Amino acid sequence: MSDRTAVITLACAMIVLVAVLVGGAAGYLARRDHATYPAAVARAAFAFAATLTLAAAVASALATAFPARG
Repeated sequence: MSDRTAVITLACAMIVLVAVLVGGAAGYLARRDHATYPAAVARAAFAFAATLTLAAAVASALATAFPARG
């Protein structure tokens, strides 16, 4: 495995971890705000998906700006 592949794999794992934490926090805060369980899960899922979408957009922009050499 090349260094570039290892860095990309670790970055993807870190992005997914951050998205899970954001989703969990959103669900927890929704429940603290007296939302029902289905509503809290929906908010958590939306936050998770939004975080992954934002990370994908940033990664795509960086990949376009700095193409791989070689």
